Amino acid sequence: MKPNRFSYHAPSTVDEAVALLAGYGEDGKVLAGGQSLLPLMNFRMAAPEHLVDINRLPDLDRPRRTATGWHFPALVRQRTVERSAEVARDLPLLTTALTHVAHPQIRNRGTICGSLAHADPAAELPAVMTALGARMHVRSARGEREVPAAEFFLFHLTSALEPDELLTGVSVDDLAAGTGTAFREFATRRGDFALAAVAAVVVRDDTGTVTGCRLVAAGVGATPVRLSGAERAATGGRLEPAALAAVEDAARRETDPLGDLHAGAGQRRRLVGVLARRALDDLVDQVDRVDLREDAA
Repeated sequence: MKPNRFSYHAPSTVDEAVALLAGYGEDGKVLAGGQSLLPLMNFRMAAPEHLVDINRLPDLDRPRRTATGWHFPALVRQRTVERSAEVARDLPLLTTALTHVAHPQIRNRGTICGSLAHADPAAELPAVMTALGARMHVRSARGEREVPAAEFFLFHLTSALEPDELLTGVSVDDLAAGTGTAFREFATRRGDFALAAVAAVVVRDDTGTVTGCRLVAAGVGATPVRLSGAERAATGGRLEPAALAAVEDAARRETDPLGDLHAGAGQRRRLVGVLARRALDDLVDQVDRVDLREDAA
């Protein structure tokens, strides 16, 4: 199918872009990578009258190292971040999760911010940014504001962005000392949307005791789902088998997914428990590898 007729706009500055969005309101839509919007338009599930193509906006296509972490402006492609050794060193969770996003051809065009603005609850990046405590930078003709990732995703394909607002970037702070991260996903085929996925960020002290834990699931709710019960089960002790079993049980009990033609509700519930346990089990392996290197030295 072909999309409905629309007017195309190619602003050259952010000011010009947000002025267009302010003028067109609900009838306008931002085009960045186009990997989610254009298929929706071709299937006529979305029919904006005005497309505001931001690809000509300057200085928004490279990730930037800041004093406190990383900033990813609106036009940073997913493949650029995936291939960055510096990002992989500082934010391995993001790099790992990106390898699960669709296929390389899509990641070549798709942007980090585009996936976040699309707010698909089965997508990897919303869950990862929620687990990392990221901050969204939003701009409109009315001014600028910052939205925590935990408050950004409101419902299926619905974010806190108003029709006249542009997501200009997302910032992630450096991980605290003693932090380990892991990402687990299950999809029927490589590149498909996840039936379920879990992003884990765990802080441990020198004894291996978990002092902080964020577990965020994708594909089991209308937004990324924080697994608070599983986090409590993991915190206060070491990641021993009994603790991992408690995490799996808590994650399974606290999720209430809907079933569809790809997987039933019960299957998704079991999946999220298994993936949460396996994600934390990956962190146990990380510790073991460190210990082995220290022993060898």
